[in-house]
Amino acid sequence: MVDPLAACRLCPDGLMVSVRLTPKGGRDALDGLSELADGRVVLKARVRSAPENGEANAALEALLAKACATGKSHASVTTGATSRLKTVMISGQPDLLLAALHKSLSDKGSPV
Repeated sequence: MVDPLAACRLCPDGLMVSVRLTPKGGRDALDGLSELADGRVVLKARVRSAPENGEANAALEALLAKACATGKSHASVTTGATSRLKTVMISGQPDLLLAALHKSLSDKGSPV
């Protein structure tokens, strides 16, 4: 069983989330957690947008902001802008963001 907190790191000013993004994935959704071959745990996400002109990154930021119950401007891709593996910083109160994200993952049967 994958630890739900393993893909997240609490920071003083927010939450860092490790993500594996699938662009042009048919819908905008969080697909749960996954363990990579090297042992890292990531949150799997998919977005409708193509990986052109930063559209997929912007869609991911909006998706995670919604999942964490915060505004779109509070989420930003900090590493991996051109990679499938990304780190997203979500600004705000870390424990509230984590609780909202955990709730979204618990309800993952429907798109976020």
